[in-house]
Amino acid sequence: MRAEVCLFTSLDLYILCILLLFPAVCFGLQHNDSPLCRTCEGQVQNGSSVWTFCLTAGRIQGRCCFQGNVGDEDSIVGLDLSNCSLSHVEDLHDALAANIIDLSNNPIVNLSDSTFQGFKHLTHLMLPIKLECPGGNTSWDTVEVKHNTRLCEGQRNTCNQTGQMSWNCPENSHCMPYGPGFFECSCLHDFHGYKCLRQGHFPMLEVMAILAGATVIISTLLWLTQRRKVKST
Repeated sequence: MRAEVCLFTSLDLYILCILLLFPAVCFGLQHNDSPLCRTCEGQVQNGSSVWTFCLTAGRIQGRCCFQGNVGDEDSIVGLDLSNCSLSHVEDLHDALAANIIDLSNNPIVNLSDSTFQGFKHLTHLMLPIKLECPGGNTSWDTVEVKHNTRLCEGQRNTCNQTGQMSWNCPENSHCMPYGPGFFECSCLHDFHGYKCLRQGHFPMLEVMAILAGATVIISTLLWLTQRRKVKST
């Protein structure tokens, strides 16, 4: 009897967790505990460009600063990984919303072309002097070298700031900037799907309802099945 009560409680908690976590997974709720902010010890360095930016843009936590107050949407808007003894950089995509990133004073030999793909809001980037600005000099308004740091400032619109249809984009879409040297084809209003060939709004509510219903049904079946096994024993 005691084992049955414990299993019943565990299953109830499991189902409850699924139902509570489902909206968070589907709607992409974020938290501010990104491992990126703990890449190296300490906080955003006092007096640095990132520190100056963070004083007016948000709150500092570790090597990051977040926009707004605690409880607001947690978007990393500033990232200071300078002087962290980094020899390579693999994934910075927790900081996609960043306006300023500092990777200077690190023994980084090279960066992948796709490292800053999707960084549409990035306006200030500090790199070790041996590295080139992502997307090349033509992707930035200003590129200069100060001391041992390469400064890339003012990310340019790869679509030449026209926002008009690009010959690289299919019909019913237009060119949108997608990071230094990158662009993406965004479907025009009322079009979606492969190559923007489908017209009409994407059935988001219907899809979410189906996913929610499937989750509830599977959880209920699991609970009933496990409970019957306990009773039979």
